[in-house]
Amino acid sequence: MSEGEPAGPRDDISPASFFGGKFRRPFFIAALLTLAIAAGGGYWYIERDFDLPAAPPGKKSIIFRVIPGMGLGKISRALGERGLIRSPDLFRLQARLHGGAGRIHVGAYLLSPSMTPRHIYRDITEGRVAQRALTIPEGYNLREIASAIEKAGFGSRREVLALAADSAFLASLKIQAASLEGYLFPDTYRFPLETKPRKILARMVDTLRRKFGPDLRRRAAERNLTFHQTLTLASIIEKETSVESERPLVAAVFVNRLRRNMRLQSDPTVIYSLPRFDGNIRRRDLAYDSPYNTYRYKGLPPGPIANPGFASIRAALHPAPVDYLYFVATRQGGHKFSRSYREHQSAVRRYQLRRGKVDR
Repeated sequence: MSEGEPAGPRDDISPASFFGGKFRRPFFIAALLTLAIAAGGGYWYIERDFDLPAAPPGKKSIIFRVIPGMGLGKISRALGERGLIRSPDLFRLQARLHGGAGRIHVGAYLLSPSMTPRHIYRDITEGRVAQRALTIPEGYNLREIASAIEKAGFGSRREVLALAADSAFLASLKIQAASLEGYLFPDTYRFPLETKPRKILARMVDTLRRKFGPDLRRRAAERNLTFHQTLTLASIIEKETSVESERPLVAAVFVNRLRRNMRLQSDPTVIYSLPRFDGNIRRRDLAYDSPYNTYRYKGLPPGPIANPGFASIRAALHPAPVDYLYFVATRQGGHKFSRSYREHQSAVRRYQLRRGKVDR
């Protein structure tokens, strides 16, 4: 062909070169599309399975523990053995695809076969460990708190009581007292199932410190009360009345008595000092020799007799502006307050307290 001559049809192209050249791109695109469809279908299947629980709704939850050194493979097999997932291999693949293979947290989890694998995956990779509520009512003493902790399954009563009086543990919490009595703030807490008593007690002390904020600390300083003395007075108020509106009045009675150098004569302090108490305080109990017996000794006892709530702490620092010196329980559950002993005696005769009760 001479230069410049237009190209005509060629008849020297072989079938092999035709299919290898002209049709290479369509076949390659088709193959890629096939692979993409297959991959998309596989991913769709994996994602669909991730949202399919191993059992219908209503199945009971069980405790599943992830222990240190337990890798994704062992965890997947253990989940399968407990009936929590249908396919350990698929779950392992799902976890890897979602980037959670190295983010699994140690702990105890409350899982159910009715949960989807995705839900289980999120729990163990986000550390949503199972928790249990621990409720400490206002006015509980150390012995009662120790029993509540044991009942909730967080440790033995003996261990809690030993810790509460351990000098090294008290020092670590910066508490200068003989025990944690009065320093454990009553509240409803939630703790992971395997929380140790040490952490529980530390959390309760920390909660008290947060509640007893700068305003209350300034108020205590104004009233010449230390943190320990405030908690001691508040604990007596807490045990004397369950009526919140009465707490500033009860506080006023004790503050007025302290100012006049009178004995507090608080029954709850006597009860706290007794080795055993059957529910009835007797006159012979008032003679029991203990620094906590405010019928025998003037001033505040050596420390709190219970763990007061916020209302009692506040009342100890904000007593009512009244000159009451006595109070006696009424049949309605409250108290009658009096300024003089004569008024008080009249109130005692009127309200006839339960047998064995000694009044101020």
